[in-house]
Amino acid sequence: MRAAVVRRLRARLGRRGPFLLFMGIGKTCWGLGLIVQPPNPAGLELLTGIAPLHCWAWVWVLAGVVTFASAWVRFGQDRFGFLAASVPPALWAFVYGWSALLGEYPRGIFIFLWYITSHCGVIWCASRVPPGGGRARPAARVEGSPG
Repeated sequence: MRAAVVRRLRARLGRRGPFLLFMGIGKTCWGLGLIVQPPNPAGLELLTGIAPLHCWAWVWVLAGVVTFASAWVRFGQDRFGFLAASVPPALWAFVYGWSALLGEYPRGIFIFLWYITSHCGVIWCASRVPPGGGRARPAARVEGSPG
């Protein structure tokens, strides 16, 4: 019985769904953590000048919920999940990078690079995974086989 449920879940999620599922949970937890215990806002002045940090935390939560929900939809419709997953880290990367360029928060350049590679880069690479189980490269030809 349990194996059948697991098979149905795997079939429903496909190849890209598990990534969106875990990414959605992570972003939601990150946003809730920002609300429960706000960090030092150094480097985020561009954002906090527009709205308090807890408001930006809700952007993470909302993005997490959309990303999580997108894990359960068909290939093509899940693009909104990848977009939602990209928005908060891209926004924060930009803000930290801008703060570093202005000289207000020199460490921001490293945080910018971390968000762009470890968050946005991973999300963008995962969004390119095809839905089927086909191979990316043709199988190697075996010596002596016809063809």
